[in-house]
Amino acid sequence: MKILFFGDIVGKIGRQAIVKALSDLRKKYQPDVILANVENLAHGKGVTAKTLKEMKEAGIDFFTSGNHVWKKEEVRSATRESGTDLITPANDPRTLNGQGYKLLTVGATKLFVVNLLGRVFIDEADLRCPFKEIDKILAEQNSNNYSGIIVDIHAEATSEKVALSWYLDGRVSAVIGTHTHIATADYKILPRGTGYVTDVGMVGPVDSVLGVKKELIIEKFLNDSPIVFKIPETGEVEINAVYLEIDELSRLTAKIEKIYYKVLINQ
Repeated sequence: MKILFFGDIVGKIGRQAIVKALSDLRKKYQPDVILANVENLAHGKGVTAKTLKEMKEAGIDFFTSGNHVWKKEEVRSATRESGTDLITPANDPRTLNGQGYKLLTVGATKLFVVNLLGRVFIDEADLRCPFKEIDKILAEQNSNNYSGIIVDIHAEATSEKVALSWYLDGRVSAVIGTHTHIATADYKILPRGTGYVTDVGMVGPVDSVLGVKKELIIEKFLNDSPIVFKIPETGEVEINAVYLEIDELSRLTAKIEKIYYKVLINQ
């Protein structure tokens, strides 16, 4: 099973970059399924029916998210209206039972995708332990029906992501880190066969700080002043993603590869 997973898509400029680049990436990698984290899809925070539909029409099959996903429209209404599949972190109390994971049909095979939210440095109340949450989810599933299991761990702390990958090594196909918008260099296959990267990175403007206009963030650091986040509307965009090949018999990662691609958005 061949999988493309895009890191956090940031705002309109990120969406435009996906539309512009996805055809070439699809031709090169010929994925069976395409996934993306979209917690920053609608002007940097949250999702809307319109933006989800735009990404579905561009060719993304399935969406994961994180702690910012609730910032715009009501998530369930947006997904229903757009006709898309979106999961929210399973260990977040705002996620209804069963909506933190999804079994996808990929051709003649099945892919199970789980979304988790880290707790270290995340200012959200009543988050359940992601380690115990994934244990519970996996115990409730009949994994014999799956050809692969992907976990999106949306977290700030690298230590929490790395620890989760070792905890799940051999039990899931891949653990993919998202949220920090900065791609890490630790693409690997762990000893028992689980693919891992601490953070995929973002699909967002190069001339920015984590997708936000750099001048605003510099001003904030210099003067500790409140700011309104603004995302550049034009310029070079970096597309960070991971390419996975999952062995359908072992349900483990056979190949993991970093994707880094740039496009120019003029308007």
